[in-house]
Amino acid sequence: MLRYLSSSLFLAIITLLGIGLVQVYSSSFIFAIESYGDGLFFFKRQLIFAFIAFAVLIGTIHIPFRYIQKYGWALWFLATLGVMATFVPGIGVRVGGAIRWLQLPLGIRFEPGELLKISFSVWFASLLVRQENALSKVKWYWLLLAMIVPLVFLLKQPDFGTFAIIMMVGVTLLFAFGLQWKYIIAAMCALVPAFYFLVMSVPYRRARVLAFLDPWSDPAQKGFQVIQSMLSFHSGGLTGVGLGQGQGKLFFLPEAHTDFTLAVFGEEMGFIGFLMILALYGFVVFRGIQIAVKAEDTFKKSLALGLSVTFALSVFINAGVVMGLLPTKGLTLPFLSYGGSSLVSLCFMFGLILNIENSFEEDKFSRRFGSRWTTSKVKNS
Repeated sequence: MLRYLSSSLFLAIITLLGIGLVQVYSSSFIFAIESYGDGLFFFKRQLIFAFIAFAVLIGTIHIPFRYIQKYGWALWFLATLGVMATFVPGIGVRVGGAIRWLQLPLGIRFEPGELLKISFSVWFASLLVRQENALSKVKWYWLLLAMIVPLVFLLKQPDFGTFAIIMMVGVTLLFAFGLQWKYIIAAMCALVPAFYFLVMSVPYRRARVLAFLDPWSDPAQKGFQVIQSMLSFHSGGLTGVGLGQGQGKLFFLPEAHTDFTLAVFGEEMGFIGFLMILALYGFVVFRGIQIAVKAEDTFKKSLALGLSVTFALSVFINAGVVMGLLPTKGLTLPFLSYGGSSLVSLCFMFGLILNIENSFEEDKFSRRFGSRWTTSKVKNS
C-alpha cells in the first residue's frame, strides 16, 4: 500500500472517494428520511459501494498488464451482453422511463452502460494493435457490427449521454492516432445531422433543448431543474452556506444526490469550493493524459488517453448541465453522485490507468537490467 502513496493520481482518487461520501451524506439525508425513514440510507449503501470500489481499484492495479492487453477486448462483448440483457423481462429494471439497470442479487442494481463506456477504450486500443492479437483474424464487418450493436441498444434504452460520450471518445482517439483530417471532417459532417435527428426527433429530448435555450419560458416544468440549480449556485455565493446547510436539496432541486449534486456542493461550499473540486477533477484528467503521453506502447497510450477523455467528458457534461450551459441530461457526476455502478466502474477505470503508470517502473527496470541479466546468463552458461 505504501508504494501507492507516491502516486499523486492514486491520492487524488482516494480524496475524491472521501469527498463523494461526504457529499452523498449531505445531499441525500433529508430525502432519505422522507423516503425511507433513515437519513443514512443512501450514505450506508454508498459506503459499501466505496469499499467494493476500492477493492476493485487495488485489484485492477495488480492485474498483470499483459492479460489486459491480450484479453481486455472481451470486456466490450461482456458489456454489450449486459446492455442487451436490460431488455430481458425480470432482469432489466425501468427507472424514470429508461431501462438501463440489471437487477442483481441482494437488491443490487448494476448499470452496464457504465462498463460499456470504459470497455470502449480497451476495445479501441485492441483494434489499434489488432495485428498482434486474436482480433486480427476477424473480418472488418464483424468488428463494425460488434461496434454498432451496443450503441443501438444504448439508444433504445434510452441512454443518449453514454452514446454521445462513446462517440466523442472515438473521434478524439481517431484524431490522436493520426486519422487524416479529411476523414475526420467527413465523419463530423455525417455525425452532426445524425445527432440533430436523434435529438429533435424525440419529444423529450427536443423539450430539453428548448428548455435549455429558454428555461424561464416554463419555469414550473421544463425549466424547473436548471432554474433551481442556478438558484442553488447563487445562494452559495463566494464561500457557501456551510456543509449540510443548503436549501436546494430540501425538495426544491430534483435529483439532488445524483445528477444535480454539484449544485448542492456549490451552494454549501460556495464558488471557492466549486473551483477547488473542478481543479481536483482537472488534475486527475491532467495526470491521466500525462500518463498517456509518457507511455511508449501504443495500447497503453490509447487506453490511458481514451479513459482520461471519458472521465473528462463525464465531468464536463454533468457540470455543463448543472450550470445551464448544456441541455439537461441524466449523467451522474463522477465520484460525487450517489450510485454504485458509477463508483465501481470509475475505480476500475483508474485502476487500469494506475496499472499503466506502474508498468513504467517495470519497463524501466527491464531496460536497465534486462540486457545485463541476459549477458550474465550467457557468460555463465
